[in-house]
Amino acid sequence: MRVLIVGAGIAGPTLAYFLAKSGGHSVTILEKSVKFLTKGYNIDIRGTALKVVEQMGLSEALLKRHTSEKGTRVIDSNGRQVAALPVIPGKEASLTAEFEILRGDLAELLYNATSDLPGVEYLFGTTVRQVISNDEESSTVRVELSNDDVREFDLLVGADGQWSKIRAQYLPSEWLTVVDKNMFMVYSCIPRTEEDDDWLNYLFAGRSRALMLRPDNHGTMRVVLSKWLRTGIELTTWREIAKGDRESQMKLMRSEFADAGWKVDQILKGMEASEEYYFQEVQQIRLQKWRTGRIVCIGDAAYAPTPLTGKGTSLALLGAYTLAGELSLLEAGEHPERALDSYEKKFRPFVEKIQGDLPSYIARVSHPNAKWEVGLLNATMRTMAKVMSNPVVVKHLLPDSSNMEDEGFPLPLYPKFEKES
Repeated sequence: MRVLIVGAGIAGPTLAYFLAKSGGHSVTILEKSVKFLTKGYNIDIRGTALKVVEQMGLSEALLKRHTSEKGTRVIDSNGRQVAALPVIPGKEASLTAEFEILRGDLAELLYNATSDLPGVEYLFGTTVRQVISNDEESSTVRVELSNDDVREFDLLVGADGQWSKIRAQYLPSEWLTVVDKNMFMVYSCIPRTEEDDDWLNYLFAGRSRALMLRPDNHGTMRVVLSKWLRTGIELTTWREIAKGDRESQMKLMRSEFADAGWKVDQILKGMEASEEYYFQEVQQIRLQKWRTGRIVCIGDAAYAPTPLTGKGTSLALLGAYTLAGELSLLEAGEHPERALDSYEKKFRPFVEKIQGDLPSYIARVSHPNAKWEVGLLNATMRTMAKVMSNPVVVKHLLPDSSNMEDEGFPLPLYPKFEKES
């Protein structure tokens, strides 16, 4: 089968890997960037998704790229510790996962694992200009690329992120529901100082603001500023600024966070000079159907769950694995319809559970407004840390992160994958 994948992030290369390993496929991956993008923000991999990484032979490499984060520490506006939740091997005890890695580092591992596989090619600086033909009866999906090539494929996969152009242009707009969380997050990378440590330091700054500063494995620090927007006027203002340039966005950040305390001056100055910067509204992507004809979406393009769930990377890995597995069951020359429908039937209930399990109030609660709300949340975190430091609680009550199927999606088994393993 000839497969065109748009997007060289997490889901696309994972799909390419398992298609190549199952044999009989020719895979082309398009990436709009002219060169591979590295580093990025922190992500974690939990539960069944770790087994996908294991099957790819990347577990050891993943550990070597670990960000070195020791755990999560809540601080006050003076930098004093309120509560500490260290990583406990084998247990879900912290916002920090055992397998914490920068998104770009994981993408690079996946690229390295696939770029030399037989039947896999990458085309950087290239996109889909138009889909010339795609319908249920078509024997192929015919596309024109941005390099003027016109090529035919048996399947086109949109793995091009939350604001997928493949989805926007070729799937019916009425299938898309965007769930607003009334929240923005701003990511950046700043220089590390002698005072910085290897913890995720989390500040509830009041006025519906929060600040995170965490280490990476590149000698720098990752920062996230977030704001829950309490009124429609605020939300409209932030959305308008999100459409503008970086200077306007940083002006807003200085206005909103200048009095937050702790290291905010260092952070804002570092953000202004940083090459890595991302201003994002927090929204979920829900699709009524994930495919039309020979076009299908995976990862954030089909089911972005928001960073609040911590499950976006796991969904991308598991979705790509499952789609590749269902495609591996087709007969030679068979239309991919059966595999695409089976992929959605198997994986959609898990996706909907992850998206539905995110309480509507979580963004509000994690961004306290009044001083008494900040105090209450800090007291709650202090009590939680004290309880979770009890050996009896750790042994008997904390969830076991080593359980590969603890997230409710037992990894499907596919004969061709088992044979290659």
